[in-house]
Amino acid sequence: MNLRPYIEKFTRRLAEVEAALSDPKIFENKQRYQELSREYSRLKDLVSRGGDYLKTLNDLQSNRALLQSEGQDSELGGMAKDEVKRLESEERRLAVDVQRGVVPPDPTDSRNTIIEIRAGAGGSESALFAADLYRMYTRYAEARGWKIENLDSSPSDLGGFKEVIFSVTGTDVYRRLKFESGVHRVQRIPATEAQGRVHTSTATVAVLPEAEEVDIEIKPDELEITVCRASGPGGQGVNTTDSAVQIVHKPTGLIVRCADQRSQQKNKARALTVLRSRLLERKIGEEDARYAAQRRAQVGTGERSEKIRTYNFPQNRVTDHRIEITLYNLSAFIEGDLDPIIEPLMSHEIETRLAAIQT
Repeated sequence: MNLRPYIEKFTRRLAEVEAALSDPKIFENKQRYQELSREYSRLKDLVSRGGDYLKTLNDLQSNRALLQSEGQDSELGGMAKDEVKRLESEERRLAVDVQRGVVPPDPTDSRNTIIEIRAGAGGSESALFAADLYRMYTRYAEARGWKIENLDSSPSDLGGFKEVIFSVTGTDVYRRLKFESGVHRVQRIPATEAQGRVHTSTATVAVLPEAEEVDIEIKPDELEITVCRASGPGGQGVNTTDSAVQIVHKPTGLIVRCADQRSQQKNKARALTVLRSRLLERKIGEEDARYAAQRRAQVGTGERSEKIRTYNFPQNRVTDHRIEITLYNLSAFIEGDLDPIIEPLMSHEIETRLAAIQT
């Protein structure tokens, strides 16, 4: 792939954005200013990497010519040979960085995220697995310096979750977590299994980019809002106050409930946030469907019915079925060390989108 035209394009666009940001009138439109500032930061990094890439190409060409003229047996030729090997490795690394910049960024990648985990097939064991997934994502978020905020949950009898909904706030949250949407399968011996047999259970994970009011307009007359007394753990204040909020979106029939806070107003605001995010996901899904033929091969389509990953505890194995990668470090993975699978998924998405651009 000839990257030089793209680097030249990035350089021209950087100059345009820099000029736009220097115009005092830009501050009159806060949203536009923020968009251009993010683009400027991205382009500045890309142009810098592009410059390094072009310099490496020139150095590589010079050392190859020197190697050819001097021969491998001479001292100068031997030095050129070592330098060619180093520069080839550097060229491949920088090429990947520039190629990633060629792919237009997904506007939702920088969004905060709402994650919904629900127990699936497997009864009590699936609810325990849902709790394990919740803990796994919490540990991963803590390691990356992200903030977790619980929105709603429905505990099971044995300490698991029938359902748990929480938000994740931080840098590039959706960009890294969007591949988690789908059916997660666990194979292990449940605590309730007396004969030591391995059971298979599932839990579903939905990862929603947090919607802003400008993304989704919700009219007051489209909502049916009811308040009720919260149930479950949380102390007297939760159990004796009508603080839980349930919102029904009449046009779609979507139902959202939030009961994590003692304040009715806070629960209402958070329920509306979840509702907007679900509506945004539906909107994105409808738009994606129009380009289904082009995007069918891409990772992270959000298909809830597909089994995306298997966690096999007896073999300490985790397998992601979308990119056919298997790791034998499930014990670390379930503790939040997700990058060994998330990074290849991100790279695969870039490769598929690049292939679509070139065809």
